Amino acid sequence: MSFTQIARSCSRLAATLAPRRIASGVLVQSQTSRMMHRIAVPSMTCQLSQECRGRWQTQSVRRYSAKPPLSLKLINERVLLVLKLYDKIDPSKLNVESHFINDLGLDSLDHVEVIMAMEDEFGFEIPDSDAEKLLKPADIIKYVADKEDVYE
Repeated sequence: MSFTQIARSCSRLAATLAPRRIASGVLVQSQTSRMMHRIAVPSMTCQLSQECRGRWQTQSVRRYSAKPPLSLKLINERVLLVLKLYDKIDPSKLNVESHFINDLGLDSLDHVEVIMAMEDEFGFEIPDSDAEKLLKPADIIKYVADKEDVYE
């Protein structure tokens, strides 16, 4: 069961077990409905403070992440690693200046698969008009460096 499904089930259950007022005006809350907050929202940080006894305070936390910084050396290593792991390329023939079709024996479909692998590796789409011009690993390295604003 996913977290979303659990949260939905808990919110439905909490609605049916909502706190009820008794004739004397005392607020009654069952053990099950008190546990709903802990199940439905585990990522929230809740603390019970001394001055606000009986009230929950929540603190939301945001976390940001960024791509690791790229350098020409890192781009070069990643491109060559992806190409070495491609089953139709002989790693002994591969270097930065190898032509995909003439030197490595790839056909047009293999070239498209290589470009798709580079898109997956670097996380952006390469348009078909640009992909036709990327016939060597050096071309891909230069293209990725231009797209990611890496200049050394």
